[in-house]
Amino acid sequence: MSLRVIAGKARGKKLKAVPGDSTRPVTDRVKEALFSIIGSDIRSASFLDLFAGTGGVGIEALSRDADFALFVELDRRALRVIHENLAHTGLADRAAVYRRDAFRLLSRPPERHFDFIYIAPPQYKGMWDRSLRALERNGAWRRADTRVIAQIDPKEFDAALRFEYLELEDQRRYGSTMLLFYRFVDGATRNDAGSQGE
Repeated sequence: MSLRVIAGKARGKKLKAVPGDSTRPVTDRVKEALFSIIGSDIRSASFLDLFAGTGGVGIEALSRDADFALFVELDRRALRVIHENLAHTGLADRAAVYRRDAFRLLSRPPERHFDFIYIAPPQYKGMWDRSLRALERNGAWRRADTRVIAQIDPKEFDAALRFEYLELEDQRRYGSTMLLFYRFVDGATRNDAGSQGE
């Protein structure tokens, strides 16, 4: 699959892929749909790209005028590719790259506020659900103006899943990829997460 930046300052720049099959780069179609939904809210935003892989989603955010993106990844090959892609696109000055376990990161207070948290972990390991619950457990991450987006395989989605502080606002399916859009809500006044978009 050919990887590239779709829009913004780095439009058309090709991105390197991580060797092997340890990552699952998002397709142009899904990436375009994602940022169409986010719209102008990405401008001046702070973006957290968890399980970052090639860094393609966070780089797209930077290209579209996000102020800052933090890329979190454990795989050394992926980290090398993220650094190379940031250098190639000229966006490294507004980015930070951490080699860190995502769950350890979420267990601690965030170093800064993030407007968007993008979660795209390996499939079929329950890691997206685990990531959302880690966010819920740590009150320092729970801010009403933070949007949490999970990229999963549709087969991983369970409409019966309930979260205490996260409400499912939207869900979109593009072939073998599903995007789930959540917001933090007050536990006492929340709607049942997972009940929308059916």
